[in-house]
Amino acid sequence: MQLRNSTYRSVRECAKKVYANEGLKAFYISFPTTVSMSIPFQSVQFATYEYCRSKFDPEGSYNPKIHMLAGAVAGTVASSVTTPLDVVKTLLQTKGSSKDADIKNCNGFREATNIIYNRHGIKGFFRGFRPRVLTNMPSTAISWSVYEYFKWFLASEEGDKFIDRI
Repeated sequence: MQLRNSTYRSVRECAKKVYANEGLKAFYISFPTTVSMSIPFQSVQFATYEYCRSKFDPEGSYNPKIHMLAGAVAGTVASSVTTPLDVVKTLLQTKGSSKDADIKNCNGFREATNIIYNRHGIKGFFRGFRPRVLTNMPSTAISWSVYEYFKWFLASEEGDKFIDRI
C-alpha cells in the first residue's frame, strides 16, 4: 500500500489480493533479508551510540544534547551500512506489484541481489540512501534520547516517588 498509485483501499483488501495472487509465501518472502538487515543495523547502531556517547561525554552524565547527537550519528552509520540489504528487502517486498517478469518471479535474496547488480551495478545497492539516512538519523536520535531520559528519570528521586505511587 506504500507504493505510489496503489490500487488497494484497505489493509484487508490488500492482504486478500496478495494472498490470492501470490499465496502465503508472499507475506514472508523478505523475512530472512529483514532479519539479516535488522541484526547488523541494531548492532552497529548500539555500538556506535555507546562509542559516541562515551567520547562526547566521558563522565556519562545525563545530557540530552549529547544523547541526541550520539543517536543521530548512530542512526546515520547504521542506516548507511545496511542500505544494500534494505534495497534487496524492498525489491522482495514489492515484487508482487512489479510489471517486470524477472522481479515478479524473484524467489529470494540471491536472485534479488543479482537483479539489482546486473541492472544497476554496485550503485544500485545504494538507491534510496539519502532518504533512508534522513529517516533513521532523527528517529534514532529521538529513540536514544527518550531511552536515556527514562533511564535518568527512573534512577532519580522523582522516579522513585513515581514507582512508589504505582
